[in-house]
Amino acid sequence: MKKSISLLLILALGAACVGCGSKEGSSVTGNASAGSAVEGSSAAGSTASGSVAAGSAAEESSAVENADSGSATGSTADGSDAQTASAQDVMTYDEYMAADLDTQVTVETYVQAKQSWWEDKATVYSQDENGAYFLYNMACTQEDYEKLTPGTKIRVTGYKAEWSGEIEITDATFEIVDGNFVAEAKDVTEHLGKDSLNDFQNQFVSMKGLTVEAAGKNDDGQDVAFLYNWDGSGQDGDDLYFNVSNANGDTFTFTVESYLCDNTTDVYAAVKELNIGDKIDVKGFMYWYEGPNPHIISVTPAK
Repeated sequence: MKKSISLLLILALGAACVGCGSKEGSSVTGNASAGSAVEGSSAAGSTASGSVAAGSAAEESSAVENADSGSATGSTADGSDAQTASAQDVMTYDEYMAADLDTQVTVETYVQAKQSWWEDKATVYSQDENGAYFLYNMACTQEDYEKLTPGTKIRVTGYKAEWSGEIEITDATFEIVDGNFVAEAKDVTEHLGKDSLNDFQNQFVSMKGLTVEAAGKNDDGQDVAFLYNWDGSGQDGDDLYFNVSNANGDTFTFTVESYLCDNTTDVYAAVKELNIGDKIDVKGFMYWYEGPNPHIISVTPAK
């Protein structure tokens, strides 16, 4: 009898251990299905085009639980719906800038331009009346991407990140909300070469009275006004790089980002027609890469 009872106890204990193992496996699967927040926490670091923000499934779950009944659903990378933050969670621009890197942020902002869409992820330049946000690889279906016209107001929840000086929001979801705003280009000519230029990061800006400088040399050793790619290794359709100087003689490198403005656009054609010594006015988004690297969308002769 004792042996029988002992045998039964052993079998019961073994069944309990199997049950714990199954529960633990279920927990892992649940965390993985929470989305990119899990991926960010396991592999935080730089990518070829931006940063992967660190996060946790617990943080994402908390955001969902705290959302009020008025929250709407937004796009996710796999095309499914995900609960987004409520209006009560929205930060001011100053609060966003004061937030620590790799923490979850929620902002309301307005689409100014779209850089790219690929595999249900969108990269967007956005801005409000107080500052600008670069939304990198935001979860977005192709259908929703078509709705992101200039001025569209969106509520975005993601993680604040930095890549080579560029402050951005990654691993984000969004929803479209009521409102419309298109920013006027802010003249930042006087800030070129100064630390204060960083105050305008990602904003739509203009710079005037600049002089085109040599960007590099062609295969014949002659100075040229622009390069395909930063080192001249590209071809028509790739990014364009060109150098300009301001009244103080400081030289800066500007870019026509081919995903934003491809080789069918006016600005792409205008840069290809530049000559060293030309005086030009430009408009673009104050992107940052190891310093100011504005993405230019307009080049015109200086007035």
